[in-house]
Amino acid sequence: MVHEFGLSPDSGNRVKIVLNQNRTESEGRFNQGHLERLLDVKMFLLDLDGTVYLEDELIPGVSDFIKSLTRRKIPFVFLTNNSSHNTKEYVERLNSFGFPVQPENVLTSGLVTGSFISQKKPGAALYVVGTDSLKEELASFNLKIHSHNSAGVDFVVAGFDTQLTYEKILAACMYLDSGAGFVATNPDLVCPVKHGRFVPDCGSICVMLKNATGREPIFMGKPHTFMVQHLRSRFGLPPSSMAIIGDRLTTDIALGFNGGLTTICVLSGEATVEDIRKSPLKPDFVVHSIDQLNEIF
Repeated sequence: MVHEFGLSPDSGNRVKIVLNQNRTESEGRFNQGHLERLLDVKMFLLDLDGTVYLEDELIPGVSDFIKSLTRRKIPFVFLTNNSSHNTKEYVERLNSFGFPVQPENVLTSGLVTGSFISQKKPGAALYVVGTDSLKEELASFNLKIHSHNSAGVDFVVAGFDTQLTYEKILAACMYLDSGAGFVATNPDLVCPVKHGRFVPDCGSICVMLKNATGREPIFMGKPHTFMVQHLRSRFGLPPSSMAIIGDRLTTDIALGFNGGLTTICVLSGEATVEDIRKSPLKPDFVVHSIDQLNEIF
């Protein structure tokens, strides 16, 4: 259900929160009903870029929130569409921030892509428009990674390629024109970086390929529910007991709606108050950043 929503900037770092039943919290604080709903969450899914950090800078309050979840023994999973890094690298990066993270605490769009293709065609041959890290993630599913002059490619896989070259684009077009399947890790057009800037993401690469070949990919990451299905099978929890925290309405919050999760939108990344006003997707909760959740956890 899409709730009526209206919020405005507060005098400090807070925003006014309008939730179900058209209720407004003019001081930007949680009432008892909000507390009960949030405290009933059995697992938190946290986006990374724009929610937990911006490039190499940790967003204030995130460390305390993770410590609180760990102390309360509430499971959490970092859920990212950013396929430029693989699970091992995300674990190392999050550990460097002091988070007690194991591989089971991270789910990437690259991992879900590898799982999907290996179930469709075990041992499939791939041409990857992506980083070496993504190739390593896909190869862990016993999928074959081919070069640009190889024959017999089953799927072209597109990711957030920070090592993109025109040679890769040409090769991908050739394989797609020859009938290879087309799978992409995530539909994000841009990725947020520091100072309010953005850089092209996987979705923008796919727009180029579509314009050249007429082919559209199957997207694996948020807002599609492959990630939720993966987590349900791993943890055995119903979606109604999960909450997703993210900064993007079209991916994080849309995944929550598509998967039946509680949705918490943070304003520390892409989404703005004006974006939420205009969007048909109205999050259950809106906070300036994860730090505001530390009032109750």
